[in-house]
Amino acid sequence: MGKTPNYFIVEASALPDIFLKVAEAKRMLETGEADTVNRAARQAGISRSAFYKYKDAVRPFNDMLHGRIVTFQILLKDEPGVLSAVLNIFAQSGGNILTINQAIPASGCAAVTIGAETSGLEVSLEELLSLALGVKGVLRCEILAG
Repeated sequence: MGKTPNYFIVEASALPDIFLKVAEAKRMLETGEADTVNRAARQAGISRSAFYKYKDAVRPFNDMLHGRIVTFQILLKDEPGVLSAVLNIFAQSGGNILTINQAIPASGCAAVTIGAETSGLEVSLEELLSLALGVKGVLRCEILAG
């Protein structure tokens, strides 16, 4: 029986260059910038063997969650219009909201959990988080599960 893989979310700057280069080579193949593995590997500055060694283990975070249901946890100030503004960000970004759960506000804050389908997003998940954090009254916004 095969071992179940473990996954980690790691900030790109903490990764060894080889992983970033493999991800870049994969991107070039997907976009058509390179038409062969050999050409993509060469353009990324890695060997073909390095590409093949890591190609199945390296995937950008947004690619992992694209087309999937993602759960966002958001902490809002208990003020009129804050949740509405966050929901507008989702709508404008192409997120399909499936569920909304808001806890009863305590200490002037309310925890909100939003389940959204992400295949229609017109922005990256990182950008969606950033846009939501930019809403006046949003104290925290993070991905809880995906």
